[in-house]
Amino acid sequence: MPLRIEPDKTFRDALAAADRPLAGMWVCSGSPLIAELCAGSGLDWLLLDAEHSPNGLESILAQLQATHGYPVQAVVRPPVNDTVLIKQYLDLGVQNLLIPMVNSVPEAESAVAATRYPPHGVRGVGSALARAARWNRIPDYLARASETISVTVQIETTTAVEAVEAILAVDGVDAIFLGPSDLAASMGVLGQQEHPEVRAAVEHCLGAAKAAGKPAGVNAFNPDTARSYLDNGANFILVGADVALLARGSEALAAQFIRSSDDGSPASY
Repeated sequence: MPLRIEPDKTFRDALAAADRPLAGMWVCSGSPLIAELCAGSGLDWLLLDAEHSPNGLESILAQLQATHGYPVQAVVRPPVNDTVLIKQYLDLGVQNLLIPMVNSVPEAESAVAATRYPPHGVRGVGSALARAARWNRIPDYLARASETISVTVQIETTTAVEAVEAILAVDGVDAIFLGPSDLAASMGVLGQQEHPEVRAAVEHCLGAAKAAGKPAGVNAFNPDTARSYLDNGANFILVGADVALLARGSEALAAQFIRSSDDGSPASY
């Protein structure tokens, strides 16, 4: 007799139950092994990124399987707000989506509709074939599917900041996430995530989310900036990345154990 399986709690549920902001990190390597290492770190959530990382459907699936069973929320960012791609991610068993570059109410509504079966959305029905329903082992999955999915939309342009209150009001948008890097580029200060105008825009959106009664998160690798955003009401935050930790850690080893020659190049043999 087949097992009957209950879906995991969503990121929406975790945020609602939390008595403190949730701290997480990016997983950009595309490696299930690295994802599993990070899942056991004690952090609250991981962002499995497919927008700026070498991740396809197969590697996302492998990372979901590798992190499952650890006390951590896996949030997945697709490369684009696309109905077909979101359908595929959901069928893989992705329960928590972070949708990039959502700039307007119609774009937010489209993201939500992609996660809902008709008549409430446009998600294609294939759950009997898919890990999402554990191949029809989750009872009443079709009727309950929307309860098993959380949708966070990313605010990362000046256009989105101007529309943030309206985006927050879209039914089915569970949270917003601020991207200071793209926001800085949109504001004409590329590479200046700490620019006062960028920080002011982020803080404006945090305030708008609080007023709307919805959680807001932000990316901030600088510890002082991260603490400032937390003090200004961020409910969740990303404070590092697997690839950045490996890059900086390996550089530190090289600096410690490889003596530089006079011309500045590493002395080696």
